[in-house]
Amino acid sequence: MRIFVPLATLIVAALFAPLLAAQSHFSARSDLVVLNVAVTDSRGAFVSGLPQDAFKVVDEGQPQKIDFFAEQDAPATIGLLIDASGSMLENRDRVIAGVTEFARASHPDDEFLPLTFNEQVTSVLPQGRFTNDPATLRDVLTEALVARGLTAFHDALAEAVEKVGQGRYERKVLIVLSDGGDNASRATLDQVLARARDSNAAIYTVGIYDANDMEKNPGVLKSLARLTGGERFLPQSPGELVQACLRIAREIRSGYTLGYPPPDRDGAFHRIRVEVAPADRRRLNIRTRPGYFAAGRSSQP
Repeated sequence: MRIFVPLATLIVAALFAPLLAAQSHFSARSDLVVLNVAVTDSRGAFVSGLPQDAFKVVDEGQPQKIDFFAEQDAPATIGLLIDASGSMLENRDRVIAGVTEFARASHPDDEFLPLTFNEQVTSVLPQGRFTNDPATLRDVLTEALVARGLTAFHDALAEAVEKVGQGRYERKVLIVLSDGGDNASRATLDQVLARARDSNAAIYTVGIYDANDMEKNPGVLKSLARLTGGERFLPQSPGELVQACLRIAREIRSGYTLGYPPPDRDGAFHRIRVEVAPADRRRLNIRTRPGYFAAGRSSQP
């Protein structure tokens, strides 16, 4: 078992020292716009092995120089935000099974930050530490995941985004397993959506709820994924939940991470377009976040 304390990575700091900013709007460590990019072919299969020069980033109509590039299967910082409110009681065991299979299918050097929430957010590992061991993840969740209480989903999401930002890898992902409902938060939905959009983390949401769940909100789960370049899944059975988790693991390992300095700090929303031109001229599908706010703006709840 290996457990990591979240520290700023020395490698990235050395490479991008001129770009580091103490109050960076884009990342806890570097003043880069970071894009997690999924590339698939016409059959939906992930496309790997593309070089940096196959990618083009356009920010508000202007091509940008890519300063950071990570190919597929690079390790990632991955937050796991798991609903532990009373509405999740019937789904506890299948959630643990899905998360365990996800961890087993992930990169061996990924660092996982397991968080549970009801009225409050709880770091499952001591002092908010990370682990890369699937067995440890399964064991601590089995012990800690007790479904009870109300649901402060908005507050939990804001805290999870912040904690994932403290991880050591430039590639950052947050996986949310919840019904999307909220009945106990101080933060508003608009505040939390803005916070998620402004982060560098791709958010994948897995809707876990029953048909008679009156507080479910799959629309919020869809918005979180769309704004951050992730994807929403709505599994209808334990088997589908495991398949959704495995699909997310494959996408993370097959994806690309691009980073570039923001061309302007005007406080406005910048729309982004990523283009890929493979050597074989195939038509490919690209998914990433639609844009970002360029400094001068705070969306903290």
